[in-house]
Amino acid sequence: MTTELSTPLNDIVEATGRAVATDPAQATVVFRASGTPEGTVGSAVALGRYTVRVDEPPALGGAGSAPNPVEVYLASLIACQVVTYRFWAQRLGVAIEDLAIDAEGDLDVRGFFGLDDTVRPGFQAVRVTVRISGPESAERYAELQRAVDEHCPVLDLTTGRTPVETTLVIP
Repeated sequence: MTTELSTPLNDIVEATGRAVATDPAQATVVFRASGTPEGTVGSAVALGRYTVRVDEPPALGGAGSAPNPVEVYLASLIACQVVTYRFWAQRLGVAIEDLAIDAEGDLDVRGFFGLDDTVRPGFQAVRVTVRISGPESAERYAELQRAVDEHCPVLDLTTGRTPVETTLVIP
């Protein structure tokens, strides 16, 4: 994978910047998802024209037919990191010859099952490993990593505070 520094991503940013400068409301994008149960603990989540299936392994009551929700989160984090690395490499003029990202998270199921209310139901820790190579210096790749860490939307969902409002509708 070689990052092509002359692709139109920088043009997209410039055009978006001009549009947002004249009308800041154009900067807001709403993403939607809608889910329904499938099987014992699985679900089908509609994302526009795509459907993502999610399940749990048999040890957690599922059929093991699809990744579980926290695996989907790790996949989302990795995918967003890949996009953000490629985007910011172009913005900063940093050449990448190879990029591979792994993520793993520690989950204590006592929080999910309500066995210990002092244990968070989510990941206690997440580790991301980025392997990157190319002609740039270590300092340039560190600069790129800082830009990615500051601008990756899915990473921000974990490290920042995102208000979530849940509405229960009972017909």
